[in-house]
Amino acid sequence: MIKDFNFSSLHEQVKPLALKLKHYDGEIALRFKTDNVSGLVSQIENSWKVMAPGQPFHYSFMDDDFNHIYAAEQRIGKIFITFAILAIFIACLGLFGLVTYAAEQRVREIGVRKVLGATVADITAMLSKDLLRMVVVSLVIAFPLAWWAMHKWLEDFAYRTNISWWIFAGAGMIAICIALATISIQAVKAASANPVNSLRTE
Repeated sequence: MIKDFNFSSLHEQVKPLALKLKHYDGEIALRFKTDNVSGLVSQIENSWKVMAPGQPFHYSFMDDDFNHIYAAEQRIGKIFITFAILAIFIACLGLFGLVTYAAEQRVREIGVRKVLGATVADITAMLSKDLLRMVVVSLVIAFPLAWWAMHKWLEDFAYRTNISWWIFAGAGMIAICIALATISIQAVKAASANPVNSLRTE
């Protein structure tokens, strides 16, 4: 008696399986441990030609066979990663443009605040606050949608993991850090500008 095990895709539940011990010359399964795989395959092929002359020699690796079962999931994963990187890049460009526009619109206010003693950190926080609020709002909207999409995708698997809250918390922290880094570049530049230049026309 042996425990149940998956002998097909994880999309399916474990089905009944009967194992019979009998003489069978059609296929051989080998377990090996070597760095010279091509040399081992050549030795096995030579032995096969001696044992079964005239019979074609075909072979495959079990890990490749298992990977082939989940080829679709691997392709989807690569596509999602590509589009995620693209979306992050476009979002960073948008944030950079917004903080640049906000700094241009408030250039005189920044100059007055610096004259009155505001530090670079104060002005950077002032410019970043509104944009970070938009990032947080977008996360609040995106998290339920992401959870629903992942939940629906995992329903295709008979055996699946649960979606933990810390995955969303970690993704949110990474998104905020990326946004903050993008915003800070232009915000610090605007905050470090000489206030005399912005107030000269007043």
